[in-house]
Amino acid sequence: MYLAGFYGLKPIRLVLEELLSRYGRRFSTELGIRLEGSDKCEIFKWFIASVLYGARIPVRVASKTYRKFVEKRLTSPEKIIEVGWDRLVEVLDSGGYARYDFKTATKLLEVVSNLEERYCGDLNILHSEASDPRDLEQRIRDLGKGIGNVTVNIFLRELRGVWSKADPLPQNIAIEAAAALGLISGKVGVEEDRLRILNDLKSLWLGNRVEGWDFVDFESALVRYGLEVLRRARGRVASRS
Repeated sequence: MYLAGFYGLKPIRLVLEELLSRYGRRFSTELGIRLEGSDKCEIFKWFIASVLYGARIPVRVASKTYRKFVEKRLTSPEKIIEVGWDRLVEVLDSGGYARYDFKTATKLLEVVSNLEERYCGDLNILHSEASDPRDLEQRIRDLGKGIGNVTVNIFLRELRGVWSKADPLPQNIAIEAAAALGLISGKVGVEEDRLRILNDLKSLWLGNRVEGWDFVDFESALVRYGLEVLRRARGRVASRS
């Protein structure tokens, strides 16, 4: 079932039901991470996964690599610092992350060391010290080089509703998916456009809730749908070459 264009043919609620039915899995839940209790260990696990997802690498490779971290019990700041750079490279390689192994190992050690030094290794403390959503995002970026907007967005998107200050603006891929479905209109030029789109999507959800799901599920579904559309487009280009 291909959803593009459904908005003009079916009620919004039905579009959302079909979108969520197929794509509504949260990335954190799929990895077995439970964020709803704000447990610092679970939040750190999701942070590591978000760093892996933030690279230009297939989702399945990032997911496999995260599971290698779990397998090797590298899911706490202390353990990551303890094993060191060489061991991190080995684990990244074992998950298929070879293209970014050196850079990611270096990034993880820097970020985790700064997290330990500034916030006692607890991302909940980082959140509590942030003054607002944008300051929260900046504090996460300031943990180290290579923590960019994509990683921050991935991390905070699924903490929306868990952390009071987690309210990231939508990623391009989610915006493009929502536009392809006819759920929003207009182009993104400046940050104010993203804020408008976020508010539009929140209003759309409030008026057309699907029982058993929430806004975070809706946003995750848009990202997954956008990734599928992108994969299909790349496949068509490859088949012509």
